[in-house]
Amino acid sequence: MKKLICLIFILGYFTTHSQKIEALKIYSFSEVEKLHQQKPKPIVAFIYTDWCKICYGMKNTTFKNNGVVKLLNDNFYFVKLNGEEQKDILFLGKKFVYKPSGNKTGTHQLAKELATLKGKISYPTTTILNTNFEIIFQKDSYINSKEMIYVLNQILE
Repeated sequence: MKKLICLIFILGYFTTHSQKIEALKIYSFSEVEKLHQQKPKPIVAFIYTDWCKICYGMKNTTFKNNGVVKLLNDNFYFVKLNGEEQKDILFLGKKFVYKPSGNKTGTHQLAKELATLKGKISYPTTTILNTNFEIIFQKDSYINSKEMIYVLNQILE
């Protein structure tokens, strides 16, 4: 009986520790700006809201996939931006602020800059900026892990 318990414990240990998930490095816009001066990399901005179920799904699937996390950590700066963030953000010498549009509703200016497609903003939007801070990719819907890996690899080529 003791051997069986030891065997189960050892197998359980190796099962849980052999599948270590690397943590996604998430930066603020000001951190990215400073780091970019030392080591330029493309920036992946994930624009979301707290109430968006699709955003929540992407956070818990796509951005927890080992392949996606490794690609992002090694080759990009990853930034998450709540589209309804009320804090001012300084980025590229400009101050971006929250703009109320009604009672308890509004949009952050930086979210509007990064997530507007065809004149409207929707969540989630994934935007990729090149090393010159120019938008080179935008998609305003769910991106699964396989598609995200494909997009990131295309950017790197």
